[in-house]
Amino acid sequence: MLEMAQSLTEEEKYHRFMERIEAGERIEADDWMPDDYREALIRLISMHAVSEIMGALPEKEWVPKAPTLHRKLAIMAKVQDEMGHGQLLLRVAEDLMKPLGRNREDILKDLFSGKLKFHNVFHMKAPTWGDAGIIAWLVDGAAIITQSMSLNSSYGPYARALQRICAEEVFHAQHGESIILALTEGTEEQKKMIQTSLTEWWPALLMFFGPRSKENVGKSHVNKNIKYKIRTKTNEDLRQEFFNKYVPRIQSIGLKIPDETIHFNEEKGEWIYEQPDWDEFKKIVTGHGPMSKERLELRTTSYENTAWVRDALANRNVKEAY
Repeated sequence: MLEMAQSLTEEEKYHRFMERIEAGERIEADDWMPDDYREALIRLISMHAVSEIMGALPEKEWVPKAPTLHRKLAIMAKVQDEMGHGQLLLRVAEDLMKPLGRNREDILKDLFSGKLKFHNVFHMKAPTWGDAGIIAWLVDGAAIITQSMSLNSSYGPYARALQRICAEEVFHAQHGESIILALTEGTEEQKKMIQTSLTEWWPALLMFFGPRSKENVGKSHVNKNIKYKIRTKTNEDLRQEFFNKYVPRIQSIGLKIPDETIHFNEEKGEWIYEQPDWDEFKKIVTGHGPMSKERLELRTTSYENTAWVRDALANRNVKEAY
């Protein structure tokens, strides 16, 4: 079988690969795959990995400031989970990069240089406890919707990693909902705090899923990912799913969505809403958001300060090999 596979032309290999994709088979790290499939996976999983790592930073700020010991323990566990997700995904990406002579060091260097983007929401400020609640409830809720789409991804290692990640994200969203409910049932000052946080975060939440098709003209990443069954839905499909799940919940607890135009169009079967500023989105994800510089500097400094740990582990592994 191996000799037969080696004797196939690139066109024949691609045809067989697409037959496997169409049949719903899982592709594994050591299987043959076309270059653009590998590149699409590396792009998506690397961005997901660094977003998990960078996403821990806004909430990390609240570990020493959480209002109770219970809340402190909960947010500490959440930060630890997010970092674990990042490490798990870096490992998945690293397997894909080995044939190209690259590894996780290259991913992190691309992050520090600004070449590799991370989610827009993690460039934002989180100055109040209300922001910590919004991040855990609605940002993680949006992440669950996006990641659940890829639970049946054609790439096996990514799909399996997402099984664990999505399960833990559900607990994170419940943690956030608990914070939100406590604030909406609290004092007038607390109610005002959470409403302000929702108002501030709403445009970023809409941007989380990326531009819809007509704002994304000329961008082929989404279409390519759908073609290869790495993902199954468009950005707009995901945003509509988010609205279906969260708009009624937000309104049911007395919070006001900062968009007078938002409503469900029965005839079209979709939510109509005010578009966010997509030029602002591009500015944010290219490293010009409210906290982009500070968070990247913090992550870079942390990486440099722990170089001795990586060196020690590398030296130990070399000695053990001999």
